[in-house]
Amino acid sequence: MSISLRRGLPRVAGGEPWPPADAVGPALPEPAAASVAGVGVAAGVSAGVATMNVALRRGLPRVAGGPAWPEADSAQVPVRVYAAAPVAEPAPEAAAEPAAEPVAETQPAPAAAAPAPKPAAKPAAATPAAAPKPVAAPKSTAPAAPAAPKKLGWLWWLVGAVVLGVVAVVAARMVLGTGWGQGFVDKHPGTQPLPDDAPVGFPAWLSWAHFFNMFLMVLIVRTGLQVRNERKPEGYWAPRWAPSKKISLTLWLHQALDVLWVINGLVFYILLFATGHWVRIVPTSWDVIPNAVSAGLQYLSLDWPLENGWVHYNALQELAYFTTVFIASPLAILSGLRMSSFWSEKWTHASKVLTAPLARKIHFPVMIYFLVFIVVHLGLVLATGFRRNMAGMFAARGDVDPSTYATDWTGVWVFLGAVVVIAVAWFLARPRFIAPVAGATGKVSSR
Repeated sequence: MSISLRRGLPRVAGGEPWPPADAVGPALPEPAAASVAGVGVAAGVSAGVATMNVALRRGLPRVAGGPAWPEADSAQVPVRVYAAAPVAEPAPEAAAEPAAEPVAETQPAPAAAAPAPKPAAKPAAATPAAAPKPVAAPKSTAPAAPAAPKKLGWLWWLVGAVVLGVVAVVAARMVLGTGWGQGFVDKHPGTQPLPDDAPVGFPAWLSWAHFFNMFLMVLIVRTGLQVRNERKPEGYWAPRWAPSKKISLTLWLHQALDVLWVINGLVFYILLFATGHWVRIVPTSWDVIPNAVSAGLQYLSLDWPLENGWVHYNALQELAYFTTVFIASPLAILSGLRMSSFWSEKWTHASKVLTAPLARKIHFPVMIYFLVFIVVHLGLVLATGFRRNMAGMFAARGDVDPSTYATDWTGVWVFLGAVVVIAVAWFLARPRFIAPVAGATGKVSSR
């Protein structure tokens, strides 16, 4: 019979169709059976089905360097086809082209012939002799996209801070250069109003509290940033009475330092009010506001205001210390407690008032405030008489006349020793070093 074979081979871009459009269907020989590449192919004429010899395409599998199939000396293979019309006269076979379709894509064979025509049974799907391997996509010749520029991050912040500082200095000098600005400073020199019975000097307990506060604050800020950016902790800690409540070792260290910082703060509060030193950092008159503005303008103009911390702070220092001790510190403690494992699930009413998202929104800005305070505080200590300031804060040495202890180096050596201690603690604040300490208070595990 005459049939139209599948068109469109080889399936590559720009390939010629096979067989050609004017090709005549090949002749159908007598019923036969053959096996193609290990796949059984039944042949015969039954229910309109016949066999024919078809010249298969060469070159399978279609991969670079693959062996040809069928081999060059192989004979034509009988292939089953469905016949819808009487068999026509034999016609010359179509010439084989370089590419052809695998045998697996031929039509499935119906059931063997029977005395009465019956519906053909669907045979199992034929499997190709060799699965074609994916052809590697050609390499693109287009130029590679330029790499995204690296984020400068902290450098932009530093540049912005420098520019803002220069603008502030220029503006302060312009204000103080006017008659109004000079008159304002003459009326409000920036001194701190204090009662007559205010204590003078720094007691030893204040120097120790100052050192412990500096030591703990540096490590708290470090571990707080680590907790915020931590993705895969190196170790975990859990209380023995609740093994399922695991936290990272970094968070455990952060909370342990918080507890020590709170204890140091409680001792500081008690001694501050017991000795009457609270009047040095708590405003007692509204005059502190214009005096603080005046002191700020003098600082920005780089013409430092007269001060002697051994006797009293200036008004701007007083407001800064009051904000740090009585506002920022309680906010840090309360928000940190809400986010910590010490917060009890039974405190339902308090949890509704101070939610965890609200606590996070408070805690991080407070940490930024502490960072800014530490940087500005340390900068002014260095710029307004380093040895004199160190003698007062770390050696509890001073006098009403600042010139009598301006050359005292004791406080400087104590301060440098404190810096070394903090540097060692900074290095040891790692999971592999803190794991033994954490193991004494709970259960430590790697996962």
